[in-house]
Amino acid sequence: MLTILFDGIAYGMLLFILAVGLSVTMGLMNFINLAHGAFAMVGGYLTVELMQRHGVPFLVCLPIAFGGAALLGAVLERTLYRPMYSKPHLDQVLFSIGLTFMAVAAADYFMGSQQQIMQLPDWLRGRTELADGALGMGHYRLFIIAICAALTLGLQAILSKTRFGSRLRASVDDPRVAAGMGINVNLVFSATFAVGSGLAGLGGALGAEVLGLDPTFPLKFMVYFLIVVAVGGTSSITGPLLAALLLGIADVAGKYYIPKLGAFIVYSLMIVILIWRPQGLFVRKGGKS
Repeated sequence: MLTILFDGIAYGMLLFILAVGLSVTMGLMNFINLAHGAFAMVGGYLTVELMQRHGVPFLVCLPIAFGGAALLGAVLERTLYRPMYSKPHLDQVLFSIGLTFMAVAAADYFMGSQQQIMQLPDWLRGRTELADGALGMGHYRLFIIAICAALTLGLQAILSKTRFGSRLRASVDDPRVAAGMGINVNLVFSATFAVGSGLAGLGGALGAEVLGLDPTFPLKFMVYFLIVVAVGGTSSITGPLLAALLLGIADVAGKYYIPKLGAFIVYSLMIVILIWRPQGLFVRKGGKS
């Protein structure tokens, strides 16, 4: 039971890092980017290619995955996404879905349709048993929890306690007034989108071994990202974090105890929570819904 809980927490933390960028773009930038999973796939393929073909150490690959996805996000935000900010949400959905299918086709053409295998370093392959075997902690999952916890604290601090976070909120609330106060709204949005894409790339790099990596990755996990954002809400970091943890624990426990039901447990939990809290688990008064 404790092992299942531990694995569920690790899975949930990974889902949070993968989905938090989508939460930011939807909640703060009011843009629905369903191609978010494509940036995660880019980070995953970068890591696999660098490790398997060029012998780059795993810890070096992680910042490269973040930087590569962030750079791609910045370029696409400048060239493709920015004109869509003022469009209706349906146009944004159709546009980003189209990008997702283009990314899937490109990955299948250049990387092949087979699932990629990532060989972890020896120090991340072990397992530690505690409480007479009641709690088995895989070293890699422990590593994922530590990395994701540090990123969560860092994101919370940046959004709530820094000048950039204040400028971002001001740019979202009223872009014209923010620009009149000397804030470069376009630069703030570009940086936010790039960081969100980079976090997705980092999540893809961390999740390649746990979730598997193939060209259909953005489609397979799109629903999970949306569940995290819908259940957790988009007005804070705390909501998506809690939603991701609930989703991770429910998914791991459901597949262990009732494997035949598949994702039924996850979707049932989502429906119950959204009936109870339609705006998500955490919504600030006066914040965006």
